[in-house]
Amino acid sequence: MLVTSRWEAERKGKKTPPQSTGDRPSRRWQPFVMGNMGKLQEFDITFKDNKVVYSPGDAVSGTLKITTAQALLFKDIKVNCQGFCGVTSKIGDTDWTVEEQYFSSTLSVADKGTLKQGDHIFPFKFLIPASIPTSFEGNYGKIMYRVRAFIDTSRFSKDYKTEKPFYLLSLLNLNDVPDIHGPSSSSVTKTFTYLLGAKTGTVVLKAQSDMKGYTPGQVIKLTTEIDNRSGKTTGTVVARLIQKVTYQTKKPTIDLRTLVQVEGTGVKADKQAEWKEQIIVPPLRQSSMADCGLINMEYFIQISLKSPVVSFLLPIHIGNISVDTMSAQLSRPPPQTPDPLYSSAKPAKLEHSSRYEPSSHNQGPRTTAPRPARRPAPKPVRRMRVSTSSPSAPPAEMDYLANSMPTLYPLLPPEYSTSTLPHEAPPSYVESCNSNT
Repeated sequence: MLVTSRWEAERKGKKTPPQSTGDRPSRRWQPFVMGNMGKLQEFDITFKDNKVVYSPGDAVSGTLKITTAQALLFKDIKVNCQGFCGVTSKIGDTDWTVEEQYFSSTLSVADKGTLKQGDHIFPFKFLIPASIPTSFEGNYGKIMYRVRAFIDTSRFSKDYKTEKPFYLLSLLNLNDVPDIHGPSSSSVTKTFTYLLGAKTGTVVLKAQSDMKGYTPGQVIKLTTEIDNRSGKTTGTVVARLIQKVTYQTKKPTIDLRTLVQVEGTGVKADKQAEWKEQIIVPPLRQSSMADCGLINMEYFIQISLKSPVVSFLLPIHIGNISVDTMSAQLSRPPPQTPDPLYSSAKPAKLEHSSRYEPSSHNQGPRTTAPRPARRPAPKPVRRMRVSTSSPSAPPAEMDYLANSMPTLYPLLPPEYSTSTLPHEAPPSYVESCNSNT
């Protein structure tokens, strides 16, 4: 449902009919300012237990406190709970071009009468719908939830209003994302000229991430292969974690941000190289914007060479509950093995697979690398229950098997905003080791 912002329209001088949210024409509404309200000394909304973060389906309850210095005649006192999304084409502008309303409920807490001098407490309670998006604040729009209160007085007196926002966290379980299991991979081959066009060469760039979905605090493990089939050394290889936010207006606005960037050295002529790097996922908003038609959030890993210019994107998902890799392994059918063959020869010794070394960049002639030895199957890990009272994310030092457990990250009000991005790149594995010595 698309609606225009009534309050912003009135501020521009446009006339709009009253809505069903308990509003009245804004020419008489006065926002509450402590010590500057005449008959009103206090006009405040308090949530039960001072709670500020809610989930879909929760009940928002609290009290409206009105303290009067003298008797106040009124026609109506209403409390409204509202959730909406507003977008604009100007950065930082709150005169929304388009709005999308998710719900708006109004409760009349007092009918026509008189508020005597002193304190007056009015309880309220609203039920949040089960399918609404997470709170969000970006450069060109926001998803906002708030409780507002209105005092409608007599015809020739001031009307008053106050409001208090709350934050909604709708968890994204990455296991519910289709085709989430397995790595995200891609490759590209580019033919280019050098030495003023006198010679031609080819470069093959391949890369993959260890998974397709991550939660903040997890580590993205990247493996990149560069095959330089030319007589010229390539430029540096770069990996970037990119956030793409699309705001749907008449002409969609796209906000691209590089959140983390890491670089590796170039590859010499007629050489192959394998570059391994890791990126720690910073506190980020989830990639799924379900139930929101105005804002879309996507994340990518961009792999590129600076010379010759070649790049591609690896799409990934950011969520709140991590991918359960154990269930994915158990759901796979067992591989079909042929009948065993017996030989009188002695068995060869098994070569152990090398340890994963981030920031490694090994170059060598273009030969086919031997297949690493197969690792033993991981031991089952005890499943953990998700607890919103003590959110945590697995540290990078933990065995990567721990990332299959459902985890939460603390997304408190300051972290709903993307205005503080981009984040600085986290220290690499080598830098982390050096800092501890």
